[in-house]
Order: sequence, then C-alpha cells, then structure tokens
Amino acid sequence: MTNVLPTRRAFLATGSAAVMTAAPGVLLPTGAQALTPTSSMRGGSNNYLPGAPIVDRIGGGGFWMTGTVRRAGDGAPLAGQRIQIWAHTTEGHERDPQSHGATLTDADGVFRLEMPQIVPAFGQPHGHLAYDSGEFQTVFLRPVMSSAKDTSLRADFVLQPV
Repeated sequence: MTNVLPTRRAFLATGSAAVMTAAPGVLLPTGAQALTPTSSMRGGSNNYLPGAPIVDRIGGGGFWMTGTVRRAGDGAPLAGQRIQIWAHTTEGHERDPQSHGATLTDADGVFRLEMPQIVPAFGQPHGHLAYDSGEFQTVFLRPVMSSAKDTSLRADFVLQPV
C-alpha cells in the first residue's frame, strides 16, 4: 500500500476552503458565524440620559474610551453607529449632563472618545456605554477598570438587528 502525502499547496487550498465556507457561495472568517450578541450588563443603564449629543471630547480629556462595534453572526464591522459614553470623572458625576457624550464608529466599526479621568464610584472605577440608535437591539455596558490609574478603557459591542 502506498501512502500519498498531499503537498503543502494542496493542503492549504482544501483546508482553507473547508474553513472559510459557511454555506454554498458564502465565505466567512473562521468562527465569525458563531459571534453572539453582547448582553446588557447589570448597572449599565444607571444614570443614562437619552439623546446625549455627539461630541469631539467630553470635558478636558486625558482618558480614552475605545472599542469596536460588529454585527452578530458574521462579525462585520458597523460604521456610523452611535455610542453614548458617560462616567464619574474628575470633572463630574455620571448623572451630570456634562459627563455624557456620544461618538460614531468609523468605517472599521471602531469608536474612540476622549474624556476626563474616570474615578471610583461605589468603590470601583468604571465607565458606562450604550448603543441605543434603534437599528439594532439596545445594549448597555458597564466595564470596570483594573486600576483607577488606568488612562483608557475598552468595550466592544456585538449587535443583534432589531
């Protein structure tokens, strides 16, 4: 009996096709079809103020809130999505209107907004973020910082269409 070993090229061609094909005629990155929607976090909607304006920066800045927004299922980046951000900072409480602002995602689904340094509230430094524009299900997040000295916080959204 003769063992036939596939060439590297043959292996890559057949292996890649098997990994990338989700359905006939559709190519998706591995695992993207399994991307599940982000669930709202407990306490995420605390002190939420609907309709916060889109701003270039909240207050004096110095701290960065960043993240991505993708569609559930295929993981496609979602451009032009409005993300509202608010927190207890060195310049105000999370209930204060001046502590709220919104930004839009870029073509790659990335958002970034500068704001004052987040400080501990109720014992832990944390931010609040919301997707609430209506095309997808509303999601509220409340990520906690690992240290009050951190100068950035990241939160990613995977959104489910309404």
